[in-house]
Amino acid sequence: MGINSGERINGRADGHAAASASAVGTPRAPAAILTSRDNRWLKQFRMALRGGISTESGFVGVEGVRLVEEALRSGCRIGAVLFSETGERYRERLAPFIGRPEIVFPVLRTTDRLFEGLADTEHPQGVAALVEPHVTTFDNLLQASQNACSPLVVVLAGVQDPGNVGTILRTAAAFGATGAAIAASGQNGTASPYSPKALRASAGAALHLPILAGTPLPILLTQLSVAGFRTLASSVHEPLDGEQTVLAPWQVDWCKPSALLVGNEGSGLPIEVERSADARIRIPMASGVESLNAAAAAAVLFYEAARQRNSGRPRNIQQP
Repeated sequence: MGINSGERINGRADGHAAASASAVGTPRAPAAILTSRDNRWLKQFRMALRGGISTESGFVGVEGVRLVEEALRSGCRIGAVLFSETGERYRERLAPFIGRPEIVFPVLRTTDRLFEGLADTEHPQGVAALVEPHVTTFDNLLQASQNACSPLVVVLAGVQDPGNVGTILRTAAAFGATGAAIAASGQNGTASPYSPKALRASAGAALHLPILAGTPLPILLTQLSVAGFRTLASSVHEPLDGEQTVLAPWQVDWCKPSALLVGNEGSGLPIEVERSADARIRIPMASGVESLNAAAAAAVLFYEAARQRNSGRPRNIQQP
């Protein structure tokens, strides 16, 4: 964190000393306001928020008092917290998190105009943070919580809308899923769960739920099979003669280690992935309705999974 010429805080060089002067943990005068658009901290926030990509140090951006609060609760490493002039009204709300003596990171201030230039929302609240998401390994996905009958993992394969990605992760966490995996599906990549839009849609759940990213889908499915997971494919295709029957959500035993596969919003999962799954699931709907939104369909499936997992093994289950 060396001094960069041309970066000034009210006329002073913005180096490590300036950042340390605003670090939390000891009483101090309020940090000086960052007034240069070229300030390196503001560049990082702009990259993470408006650019939607992680910084060179691996930090992602969260914006808004609720998301910043969730980030501070999550146990993730915090790179910095930034307030605008009007955002200072939230400092008291966040004081229990940014004022603890054992946590040290820069707490920065800038003008409303500069904050609006780096924010991803149209009417920003004036508070943001740089956050390093937890690192998740495959073994983390195998662990069930104490009050869950078994692990339940959601695999997002080709879900391209960051709003859908965030909403699926939010409902997964709400209904007791123990983890998630992000994978590409054919030509369709999956949106990052840590993009600003996805983080807003997840209401911060993406910072708490273990999320595995970067494993190719075929390898991931093989790993899940070896680990004893059943793969349950959400289906949009009609089965051909001789293919396995498509089950309703309540015909599946969700109390066994399960991985729910959710595919692309338009084309669903590749047909070869569906056929190789242990079971194919479809939500029965009234005639005239073609399909549900990917996030809405996932919520229905998670609800049925939670109903069974909270009440023990259900009756009349068809075994895949």
